[in-house]
Amino acid sequence: MKLRILFSIILCASLSSMARDWRPAENTMLTPWGEKITPDNAWQEYPRPQMVRENWTNLNGLWKFAVTRNTAGRPVKWEKEILVPFALETPLSGVGRRLESNEVIWYRRSFKLKTAPKGRLLLNFEGVDYKCIVWVNGEMVGDHTGGNLAFSFDITQQARQGNNLIELRVIDGTDDPDLYQLRGKQKRDNSGIWYTPSSGIWATVWLEEVPHTYIDRLEVLADMHGQVKAKAHLGGTSQNVRLKLTVADNGEVVEEKVGFGNAVSLSIPNARLWSPGSPNLYELEFELLDEAGNVLDRVESYTGFRSVGKARGEKGNWQFTLNGEKIFHWGPLDQGWWPGSFLNPPADDAIVWEMEYLKAAGFNMIRKHKKAEPRRYYYHADKIGLLIWQDQTSGGAGPNEWPKWKKLRALRDDYKPNNNRWWSSEDDALEADWPDWAHEQYMAELKSMIDLLFNHPSIVVWTTFNERWGQHRSTEIGEWVKSYDPSRHLNIASGGNFFPVTDIADEHNYPDPDFPLEFPVYDDHIKVIGEFGGHGWAFQGHLWDRTMRNWGYGGLPETIGEYMDRYRRTANLLGEFKKKGISGGVYTQTTDVEGELNGLITYDRKVMKMTPEKLAEIHHEAGLID
Repeated sequence: MKLRILFSIILCASLSSMARDWRPAENTMLTPWGEKITPDNAWQEYPRPQMVRENWTNLNGLWKFAVTRNTAGRPVKWEKEILVPFALETPLSGVGRRLESNEVIWYRRSFKLKTAPKGRLLLNFEGVDYKCIVWVNGEMVGDHTGGNLAFSFDITQQARQGNNLIELRVIDGTDDPDLYQLRGKQKRDNSGIWYTPSSGIWATVWLEEVPHTYIDRLEVLADMHGQVKAKAHLGGTSQNVRLKLTVADNGEVVEEKVGFGNAVSLSIPNARLWSPGSPNLYELEFELLDEAGNVLDRVESYTGFRSVGKARGEKGNWQFTLNGEKIFHWGPLDQGWWPGSFLNPPADDAIVWEMEYLKAAGFNMIRKHKKAEPRRYYYHADKIGLLIWQDQTSGGAGPNEWPKWKKLRALRDDYKPNNNRWWSSEDDALEADWPDWAHEQYMAELKSMIDLLFNHPSIVVWTTFNERWGQHRSTEIGEWVKSYDPSRHLNIASGGNFFPVTDIADEHNYPDPDFPLEFPVYDDHIKVIGEFGGHGWAFQGHLWDRTMRNWGYGGLPETIGEYMDRYRRTANLLGEFKKKGISGGVYTQTTDVEGELNGLITYDRKVMKMTPEKLAEIHHEAGLID
């Protein structure tokens, strides 16, 4: 199923004469992939694998930039260059400086069109942290709030044949007071569990020409029974359309159907199911037809047939199921941070390398912690076969006084088995009181995350809050998520204050795994240990900053052998909890990050503290994998 090229865009090919002088910020740590980055090769892959058109133009490379006071107008001089798609503070941007609270970032980039757009021209951003305004040829085309997810603008009216100019103004308050900004692990005081802020453009920027009526977003659900339900959300001009879906298996067409309007459903007999053990994917082609049957738009996609559910185990505890079979979810907490590029992996191959390490170690799941990744990340999880617990990016005020973080222990002081009370005696202490405007922005970003990532078979859990960070209106938010996407599990607050709207009861405990199994109030939920471990080990020569506090949970061991023994002991403890009905475990964490030395791999990805073979051996002995 090959797409035809509908239009032609030519990017102005001449880079600045300064391109050859570009280099990463000095005295910084890089991964092997980061060491190979140049302005010519930075993220050249197609950024949206689940809705592919051939006609696109990558705008990554050197852009002009300036940092000004937030009260200033457009810069007069544009003398400096930054490598997009890497944030201002990152070494790979070539800048590596902090953005102050009273500053903004300005960007400028030109591109050239061989001809004026024959259809519509979209300007796509995979990630800009946090608020931006965008102009094309001096005319404002839109603004966007939310630093974690992709968005786009229709610039058809502003673009013209020949040279065109894009300009952005970006502000990023990070954790400044009263902003309620969803910023994940970023903090101006990047110590302890918090990391250096990442401001401005941090993921791929690209152009795409589409027809006047086009597929803006796809919503695809394929289940274990071979049923496919698809809906195309349309952009551009309005007209009567029909949606045609063609399904292929390894290039061989197995079914096709034309639906009514912008939706279609069909059935694949004996569909090969998707699972971590067999990550089977089917190719999809969607064609948008007019009333006469002419093709208005065509995109390629893929799907995996799988169903997420739960079932009672031998001792009556709820267990995760995938395709009707019980499955123990076992994986690392994954921050998704890189020393040269922070939020954005340095290269596509870096994602694959890390996932293959985890898969070889016997993990079948990743808990993606407090950030959304570029969309190619989930594409690789789909292909390699890793379940994803996807966190919503956190931020804003929470019930921050220490007694108000009660986790699952909210019950322990006053729970009475016969009075049907699950809540604390200080019920109002379990949540923060957010203003309506902040809550509405939280919901807008939550909905955007679910919409953008909905089609990935690897994603099986949405987690709305981590611990008590920004926890507010839990029941309202939980009920909305369960109604909006009933095809996945909801974890209302991983390690946070418990509310029964959740599908999952989740306990955090360091360094040893723990769960309050004695309380029957959790028996109607899938029980997991959402964080534990965090054993640290310092590899000299691979520390991000030797002058800061470099740490791990439970203190750093004396020898690498002691480090491995600690890991083995906690893996065995989790294995015992698995026998008692726990259905998932999350070890902290995949890699070191800044001052956290509790990774299985060093921050620069150059040293494995344990080989995947050794980890698989420990996991097998603990009963965590077969």
